[in-house]
Amino acid sequence: MRILGEGQYEIADAHLDRLNELDAVLQSAAASGDEEAFATGLRALLDAVRALGTPLPAATLAPSDLILPDEDTGLREVAALLADEGLIPG
Repeated sequence: MRILGEGQYEIADAHLDRLNELDAVLQSAAASGDEEAFATGLRALLDAVRALGTPLPAATLAPSDLILPDEDTGLREVAALLADEGLIPG
């Protein structure tokens, strides 16, 4: 999983349910157009990826199954990335 402008993280499958829960909150905020809830939800999702994931060395360039926006990305910018399944499919 990649966080734009930050780096890549390896995420164990065991953590995907928690990340999907956070993604659902983020999707709900995006659907309602709530910028503040969106910013809070994005921050929570990124914090969870950082806490649960294992950072890959900066020199490692591997394909990322998922790419998340950075913390400063606004709702309007992310709206185009959100599909029916959110940022994290599943």
